[in-house]
Amino acid sequence: MQIKLLDIFDDCARWDAYVEGHPKATVYHLSAWGRAVARSMGHKCYYIYVEDQGKIRGLLPLIHVKSLLFGDSLISVAFATNGGPLFDDEKALALLDGEAGWLVKTLGVDYLECRNMVPVHDDWPTKKEMYSTFRKALSRDNEENMKAIPRKQRAMVRKGIKFGLRAVIDPRPDRLFAMYSESVRNLGSPVFPRKLFYFLKEEFGDDCEILTVETAEGAPVSSVMTFYFRNEVVPYYGGGTFEARALAANDFMYWSLMARGVDEKDCAIFDFGRSKNGTGAFSFKKNWGFAPQPLHYEFILPEGGEMPDINPLNPKYQLMIKTWKKLPLPIANLVGPMISRSLG
Repeated sequence: MQIKLLDIFDDCARWDAYVEGHPKATVYHLSAWGRAVARSMGHKCYYIYVEDQGKIRGLLPLIHVKSLLFGDSLISVAFATNGGPLFDDEKALALLDGEAGWLVKTLGVDYLECRNMVPVHDDWPTKKEMYSTFRKALSRDNEENMKAIPRKQRAMVRKGIKFGLRAVIDPRPDRLFAMYSESVRNLGSPVFPRKLFYFLKEEFGDDCEILTVETAEGAPVSSVMTFYFRNEVVPYYGGGTFEARALAANDFMYWSLMARGVDEKDCAIFDFGRSKNGTGAFSFKKNWGFAPQPLHYEFILPEGGEMPDINPLNPKYQLMIKTWKKLPLPIANLVGPMISRSLG
């Protein structure tokens, strides 16, 4: 067995085939994710893999995020909710771990973070109290899927239907970015670069869709970028206008995604993504009848290194968040990408 480094701008067919066939893989393990991040934000990728007699036996996608504000890190996978090593056996994992440790020392990073959905290492420092993910099987019958939504949340979906909302597929993320950037500004978070959305759409092609909810008059009120991976629906970046809440547009949007996933994409799993425990987003997803599953983020820390705490619940970021909420949107959209590219 040998450790090798993938050039993500070269032939990635074997890498992606391994990801597609691995039972614990996610859409974020695909080479397209790393290319979109590298092209939009300039981060260097270290996509390492184990090869045995010409076949890939394990892999670990790492993105190097270097920042004066938030430190220096290797993340699997940066700007995503999941990642971590995929492997056939413990020997392949040991080789990946050894190479990861060597990269930590060689690059001099503050830490390496593997965003695992399930535990991989018993002896690595871990964070499992911060984030949960929400995944649920879909019925082949959308009437059953509607009935599976708890009563109060189902009423919100029907409210959007009564308002005459409709879901359309946008070929470009123009309207999505406008609503997303406003939504994250209102939450006090810096927006990601506009070109990240365009490169994600370009790299994933038909496996990336932008679903936008319009009023009966054609005005956009909410939008979400969704990835389709194997038999999974994976909504990711989303946002809405001020009017969206009164119209139940977000509720209608996610229901439309579920229904489309079954009817048009032959999907069997809806991945609602991660949320910080105890937040409004966490409660929103529970209200849809999804059971939270803790995520297991594992770390390599240099000797004397500390666990990172880069999240909006950290008290030291509260003043920045309050200030950001008051910024005019054009200024937030201009300055935001300079900061968000460092968050990972």
